[in-house]
Amino acid sequence: MATPLTPERLLGILRDTVVGTVRRDGPDLSARQFALFLICYIEDGHHTVRGLAARLEISKPAVTRSLDRLAELGLARRTPDPRDRRSVLVARTRKGMDFLNDLRGLLAVAGSPRAAKASAETRAAA
Repeated sequence: MATPLTPERLLGILRDTVVGTVRRDGPDLSARQFALFLICYIEDGHHTVRGLAARLEISKPAVTRSLDRLAELGLARRTPDPRDRRSVLVARTRKGMDFLNDLRGLLAVAGSPRAAKASAETRAAA
């Protein structure tokens, strides 16, 4: 029987996934950087600073600072928009795709029935 995805279960999966990213030897991302990364890698289409700022309801300079960090880590890169030279597109990278695949693996482990059972036992003991 599958474990229902209650808010508590979803929080447990999120916790275990974030803890997994911290434990492995990789980049530490802020919540904003993580959100930008996931939007750019999961949502199809072209992503611009302006569009990302609107999507997250934050300023363009805040998006630019986060993209600077993602680019520094090799998780994203900027490319000129061939349709509008004033605009810049956010492009995916091989390293970013590898990071996304690592996240998928961490989510699979965190969402496994064994992890659900351990999480329930921990809550019951508290």
